[in-house]
Amino acid sequence: MPLIKPSILLSFLVLAWPVRAEEQVLNLYSARHYQTDEALYANFTRQTGIRINRIEGKEDELLERIRNEGANSPADVFITVDAARLAQADALGLFAPVKSKLLQERIPENLRTPDWFAFSTRARVIIYNKAMVDPADVQNYEDLANPKLKGKVCVRSGGHPYNLSLGSALIQHLGEQKTEEWAKGLVANFARDPKGGDTDQIRSVAAGECAVSISNTYYVVRLMRSEKAADRKAMDRIGVVWPNQKSFGTHINISGGGMLKTAPHKEAAVKFLEYLAGDEAQAYFADGNNEWPAARGVKVRNPALEALGQFKPDVLNVGLLAKNTALAQKVFDRAGWR
Repeated sequence: MPLIKPSILLSFLVLAWPVRAEEQVLNLYSARHYQTDEALYANFTRQTGIRINRIEGKEDELLERIRNEGANSPADVFITVDAARLAQADALGLFAPVKSKLLQERIPENLRTPDWFAFSTRARVIIYNKAMVDPADVQNYEDLANPKLKGKVCVRSGGHPYNLSLGSALIQHLGEQKTEEWAKGLVANFARDPKGGDTDQIRSVAAGECAVSISNTYYVVRLMRSEKAADRKAMDRIGVVWPNQKSFGTHINISGGGMLKTAPHKEAAVKFLEYLAGDEAQAYFADGNNEWPAARGVKVRNPALEALGQFKPDVLNVGLLAKNTALAQKVFDRAGWR
């Protein structure tokens, strides 16, 4: 058998490496901080043989990192929660359009843009203390500004993206002026200054520190599924309302992602995005992290999530929703919701 000269062998390896890297590696920048996602990523590697290198961080930190890395960025895909955060990345020109028949068929039009896609949804619901509030008084987001709730409302910061996205939706439905009036009425009803996250609001309502609040559904379901007796006991005191069922529907937000313009492994990036839209991954979002699938026709097998019942969602396009976020921040600032 003839010997291969070392120089020829080295040239072969140098030429072969980029192809192998294209097929075997995906560099994921993620602002989703859920331990349950580990299984989601591991399953992708088992199915495709593509190894995921993951960097996690806060949204602003990751976006700044991608910008600083420029054309040499190793990042292939950026994923995060909240439409406003994805729109921020898009506005910076970081995403590349993805042409995928599968994604267009699987993800409803209102849950995608040409550059980024939703893969799971969560609803922003009203929660109330059953002993302190008549649910008939809190059927709509607008009701939270009713003076009869003075001293009874607690919320997290008005500057948090979850609330800014809700404000953005209200601006679209009610207009800027009425949304500001709503925000002022909400602030006038505060039981305390905004603090903590959604879970803290739920616990405050259960403890009677306040009587009503708003929360993303997966925080509610997480406590419903908790193994801690104190959490389950707290949830016994809580009622959940799907707001605005007779008007525009309950506000929906998302987790989603897109492929970066500078992605060195574009084929792997598209495969990963398509994987997230598949039945198995979509069911995992529901079972593993208490979110609803974004794709059509996926069955949910999460008893706690199912226990919340059916509801009419707001069907505003996520791209349109994100455009009002900056205005929502100005409206909330003027209203004193900080």
